[in-house]
Amino acid sequence: MNRAGVRAWWPWPAAAAAGLAHAASIAVPGSGRALWWLQIASLAALAWLLARAPGWRGAALQGWVFAIAWLAGTFWWLFISMHVYGGLAAPLAALAVLALAAFLGSYYAFAAGLWRWLSGRSPAGSLLAFGALWLLAELMRARWFTGFPWGASGYAHVGGPLAALAPWIGVYGISLVVAVVAAALALAARLPAARAAWLALLATGVGVTAAHLTPSSGRAAGPPLSVTLLQGNIPQDEKFEPGSGVPLALRWYAEQMQHARTSLVVAPETAIPLLPQQLPEGYFRAMVDRFTQGTEAALIGMPLGGLQEGYTNSVVGLRPGAAAYRYDKHHLVPFGEFIPPFFRWFTDLMNIPLGDFNRGPVGQASFEWQGHRLAPNVCYEDLFGEELAARFVDPALAPTIFVNASNIGWFGNTVAIDQHLHITRMRALEFARPVIRATNTGATGIVDHEGKVTHLLERFTRGALVGEVRGQEGVTPFAWWSSRLGLWPLWLVGVAPVLGALARLRRRGAA
Repeated sequence: MNRAGVRAWWPWPAAAAAGLAHAASIAVPGSGRALWWLQIASLAALAWLLARAPGWRGAALQGWVFAIAWLAGTFWWLFISMHVYGGLAAPLAALAVLALAAFLGSYYAFAAGLWRWLSGRSPAGSLLAFGALWLLAELMRARWFTGFPWGASGYAHVGGPLAALAPWIGVYGISLVVAVVAAALALAARLPAARAAWLALLATGVGVTAAHLTPSSGRAAGPPLSVTLLQGNIPQDEKFEPGSGVPLALRWYAEQMQHARTSLVVAPETAIPLLPQQLPEGYFRAMVDRFTQGTEAALIGMPLGGLQEGYTNSVVGLRPGAAAYRYDKHHLVPFGEFIPPFFRWFTDLMNIPLGDFNRGPVGQASFEWQGHRLAPNVCYEDLFGEELAARFVDPALAPTIFVNASNIGWFGNTVAIDQHLHITRMRALEFARPVIRATNTGATGIVDHEGKVTHLLERFTRGALVGEVRGQEGVTPFAWWSSRLGLWPLWLVGVAPVLGALARLRRRGAA
């Protein structure tokens, strides 16, 4: 291939490589660490490529390649759930992952093409437009078609200097800031020296300012709470089998809950894999008696409901001297907990226990125990901070501790576990609340209100993690505005610069 051919084709593998680096920045395979600097560098590489693309169509295609590589590289483990546990043929499972990445990547392709078209002579305008369009693409992925924001850019910054922004503007606000910084780094290389220096100072200033921000002040709520977090490690291909996984789960969780001596015991999502009416005679009654007549409390993941009223993926709370508590999962997983219209044919190809579950309401009451308000959420519900924020409208009723009950055993011993732990850490930062996690295979642990992991059980082991968690009170700025307005302020922040750029372009055309 001649030099002209090389120049024409090299941006495509470069965009794909940058997208894979962006995926690795969320959680590096092997170590599981989040690398904030790699996220900025990979996004800066994309901005650099887009600024040199041959028109808006070329930029849109390069942005799409970047997004497909990034998203497929982030949630490639969906292949395991569909092929290994679902029995879907490997080519079809791989194609399904790529199709999902391509669909979600179209938001970023649109943003890349529009930015290339809008880019003008104003460096500040180009920076703001890049940040705004990137933010809008992230928000579209987070909200449209029920939302699947797994691996959003901001999650790479749970341990970096920009983590201090989380209690103010949340994970998507961080995505906006890092997009502006990345564009500044990319454009500085091609601008005259004076403007390049100004842009470099801007990027440095953002980082320094964020590093010195402190989260909104909070205060300890009640005495420390001792907890036992159970991790059953029931093989996923046996979990719902009546002759293997079901009796193993019933026996092991019953023994652990019987012998636990901490203030609170937490069992993961569907730890009890049967409806109460399907359990062996006396099993559920023994659990109720154990915690309503003792001195400890429990939060237990199990399905509830019946044929007439429908089923829910729930957490049951048991405590002395009070009626049973119930939390029903609100944000359901497409294809796992409900089947989208016109996709029954796809789910019929897999051998996975799927069902159409009922949704619980947003902002359900907390489980009150020993001076704490514990707010459960189930599995990937903790991706949606704007929905968790609904519990902070009234500070007097706001949670003091979050409780996540998960089962991501569907995805094997992969980077999905590390990614989910970073998602939890971001929620802890946004709300300045500790999070306790009980999972089937990992990561079972305790995250404090500053987003630091203080206790962690080895993944893919069967065991109980005992530790203490310190609840917190107070409402962060993010919790305050997102509890009242959702993500609308960020939508407006994203739309305003784009409308401004379009207006300037129109005025130049009229002139």
